[in-house]
Amino acid sequence: MGNRLSRIFTRTGDEGTTGLGDGTRVPKDCARVEAYGTVDECNSAVGMVLAVPGVPAGVRDILVQVQHDLFDLGGELCIPGHRAIFDRHVERLEQSIESFNATLPPLKEFILPGGGQAAAACHLARTIARRAERRGWALATHEGVAPEPMRYLNRLSDLLFVLARVLARHETGQEVLWKHERSAG
Repeated sequence: MGNRLSRIFTRTGDEGTTGLGDGTRVPKDCARVEAYGTVDECNSAVGMVLAVPGVPAGVRDILVQVQHDLFDLGGELCIPGHRAIFDRHVERLEQSIESFNATLPPLKEFILPGGGQAAAACHLARTIARRAERRGWALATHEGVAPEPMRYLNRLSDLLFVLARVLARHETGQEVLWKHERSAG
């Protein structure tokens, strides 16, 4: 593949617009830019998980694949009518969720974000994935969005939750459980 960016700054966005992948100029705060921008943010947060030393190989492998998928998903949202995420991507996430979840004890309490650096970063990525999904649905109320990217983001947040549990146990041997304070009236 040839050079994608020959110049890092173009000054074309200085007036509050940006170019979509098809060349259309839109306001920087439009729903489509919000959606693919939040997918990019999620991808960066997944990168933060991967930057933590000692992430187990199986977790690392699926998260690297997720980063590639998120780049494709952002491209799909950036280019109206373009398709890049399909049922097979969603099914791969579902298989990973089942596989990793099978190694965990049943969940009986709420989990607090934390449990180690990688686990905490994974929880942050999970919440950004949820926001990306919400931004995608906001876009879908105005413009056509295929269902697979929305399903992918929904499953991704589930996967990141399960992986955060796996990482917390790997890093500290336990998860951080929520303890509800009960007041005695």
